[in-house]
Amino acid sequence: MQRLSDLGFSEVDAATLAGHFVDAEQRGKTSHGLARIDWLETLPGLDPAARPERVLAEPGFERWNGCGALGYLTLAAVCDAQLADPPVHARVVVAERCFPTGALGYWVRRLAESGLAAVLTATSPKRLASPDGGPPLAGTNPIAIGVPSSNGRPLVADVSMGRVTHGDVLAGTAGPDELVPFGGDRAHKAFALAVGLEALVGALAGEEHGALLVVLRPEHDSVPALRALAGAVRLPGES
Repeated sequence: MQRLSDLGFSEVDAATLAGHFVDAEQRGKTSHGLARIDWLETLPGLDPAARPERVLAEPGFERWNGCGALGYLTLAAVCDAQLADPPVHARVVVAERCFPTGALGYWVRRLAESGLAAVLTATSPKRLASPDGGPPLAGTNPIAIGVPSSNGRPLVADVSMGRVTHGDVLAGTAGPDELVPFGGDRAHKAFALAVGLEALVGALAGEEHGALLVVLRPEHDSVPALRALAGAVRLPGES
């Protein structure tokens, strides 16, 4: 936390960031862990005093503006707001100027642990080119799904459209040449998803990087039966 405080973050914001990074480390996602502090120290235009703002709040829709704050802190504020006032059935939340957002599974897990199902995606700098060549057209654009369970162990799936993430490159566990759509000879499928998410989030959040969250109150408890069927097979998001 001291390094984050040295960057100018308040005690609360430093704790929020540290919580995310440490959780990633504990889950073996070092690409989104403490190595990100090194990256933040080199991030141009970093404004530790910036605060995200909810600019529109309707029963089924919210719009947020990061206002220069890190995407981590914007999504933390968004999650706080959903937990404080959960939707009656469902709510769509758009966050513009929201980057970097970190491991999206962290945010949907937080919602799912409090009983809300969630789907979250976010855009990032364009790093994925078509498997057929050409310029990068989309970010790695992960998508995360969190589903609560009556036993307190939510199911969390978090998938990037890249074979590796930019965080892997930052952490030194992968090279820039490996940052391509996943899937080998079927990589066009991941590329299609990345481009689709790029266009969808852009249509709602604008030209800058953004995030799209759908929060829902579950009506059924689907996870226990899935776990029973899986037996010893590890399901997504389990340690």
